[in-house]
Amino acid sequence: MGEKPAPETASLDDVRARIDAIDDQMLRLVAERAGLASSVAKAKRAAGEHSFGLRPAREAQILRRLLIGKDPAVSSEVVIALWRQIMADSLSRQGAFHISLWGGRNLVRTVELARLRFGAAVAIRGAARPEDAFSAARTLGGVGVLALASDTPWWGKLLAEPKLNVFASLPCLRRWGPAAALAVAQVEVEPSGRDETFWVTDAPQQSTVLIEHLGHIGFAAELLGDAGGLKLFTLAGFVQKDDERLKLAPGRLKGVIGAASMPFDV
Repeated sequence: MGEKPAPETASLDDVRARIDAIDDQMLRLVAERAGLASSVAKAKRAAGEHSFGLRPAREAQILRRLLIGKDPAVSSEVVIALWRQIMADSLSRQGAFHISLWGGRNLVRTVELARLRFGAAVAIRGAARPEDAFSAARTLGGVGVLALASDTPWWGKLLAEPKLNVFASLPCLRRWGPAAALAVAQVEVEPSGRDETFWVTDAPQQSTVLIEHLGHIGFAAELLGDAGGLKLFTLAGFVQKDDERLKLAPGRLKGVIGAASMPFDV
């Protein structure tokens, strides 16, 4: 018996034509999504609502769903980079949106992480001091991105800023490296389902002792920063500022300064 003929292989021109068709379809869908974002903005203005449209927990839930359900042939990097750009564009269509960035000793890395998290179109202005980034974050549509410089405990000053909250840790994908910056804004943080909370204390004990103490009262903690007599820890899960257990935590000057979705590792 003769062998079956091999199936026809699409020509290079056919493959390119299919790619072009898919690109056109993707562009139409992106335009449709952008139109829906503009409709949301119009509806909010008609209702007299002028608050910042940033919803970090919702964004994290969208990305987590896409990463879990994606085809293995598509990398997590592509999914995050593409949807972060799309979501940032949608946010900018809903009203004012700008970033003030303090890069500390690693300005280039901080700018890179800000672009990965908030897209290429948003305006990024440099801040000479962390306080300048805070000031910008207090304005409508303002976000402060600040490097986790080891010699500048700017995060401790958020204890005196009840309306400003840390809402993101950068980078948002674990394989892009350890946390190097935090984002703050005048926005309410909400649980996304897989979160970490940022907690500051002036307790003088060594971090290992404090982590053990926090474990005894029900928190899995990791040290994120230690400078100027203050320590910054992440606490696993979404912890409310008024959690009764925190009253048992060491330190006189202490408190929760925000929460964020944990870096994606799927």
